[in-house]
Amino acid sequence: MIQLRRIFAVSAFLVGLGGLAGTGWTHSVVVISADTLTSTARTINGAKAVIFADQPDATVSELVLDINPQHRQFQLDSIRLLKPDILLTIGSAATRIARDNFLNTPIVFSSVMYPVISGFVKSMNTPGGHVTGASLTIAADVQFKYFRRIVPKLKYLGVLYSDNTASLIPPAKVIAGELGIKLVALRVGNDKELPAALDSLVNRCDGLWSIADPNLFSPQSTSYILLHAIRSGKPFMGFSRNVVESGALFALDFDYKAIGRQAGNMVNQIAKGARPAEIPVSTPDVIWFHYNELTAKHLRISIPADLVAVAKEVYR
Repeated sequence: MIQLRRIFAVSAFLVGLGGLAGTGWTHSVVVISADTLTSTARTINGAKAVIFADQPDATVSELVLDINPQHRQFQLDSIRLLKPDILLTIGSAATRIARDNFLNTPIVFSSVMYPVISGFVKSMNTPGGHVTGASLTIAADVQFKYFRRIVPKLKYLGVLYSDNTASLIPPAKVIAGELGIKLVALRVGNDKELPAALDSLVNRCDGLWSIADPNLFSPQSTSYILLHAIRSGKPFMGFSRNVVESGALFALDFDYKAIGRQAGNMVNQIAKGARPAEIPVSTPDVIWFHYNELTAKHLRISIPADLVAVAKEVYR
């Protein structure tokens, strides 16, 4: 049995096709990514470990999409010749390309932040169609519970959003309400609206929550929001460890290898006959805590000792 485990360039991938034809493998999986980042490699390694543990005779081929449209089309045609049983995609860009070009092949994505907003699935619990996967979305209730642990008297929590993430707000308000927290959400349509909206939140709320919204959090606006929150004495929960490094009080992050393992489990389910439409999209099952010690001291906030003990990164 031939197991192709290297990242192929276009020509190498075609050579691999010739070697795979007619080998009679049980299940074939093509992993599609759009980059060679460490996070991508960890995701792939996690997925392959689970796939091979359950299906030692499976064939897994890896392909990094070329940025040249013509070369990329050549790659996609090569995948069609291979006729894989399942496609495993890493990241939103690769998932979008796979979804648009392979309408009849089961697709399992990984490392996608908001799969519903991106249009990959109908809902987290019932994906529908031929796509499901492992998302990077940490459940709102988990985030709010961490916030409440760090700020026990948290009653009013502010958040900014744009039209891109508007659909996340109503369910988040319900979840916050169940925890005794009122979520105050303000829409920001453009950069000019940001100062007034932020002023309103810091005057009304005990803390600020953030959601990964590229329409809202540019490098410049992120710096402005962080500086304003710190000067106003309001704890700000970042949407990634990078924001914590820049000054946010804390953030929750994910383990990419664990995300890959979740995706690998879904590949195995589909290989055994499950349909993607029936497999709920997963959320991270391994969560890392990051905090900024300088920000905590400035805000005179004591991070609980048990969280300090397990913190993945402490920025000083």
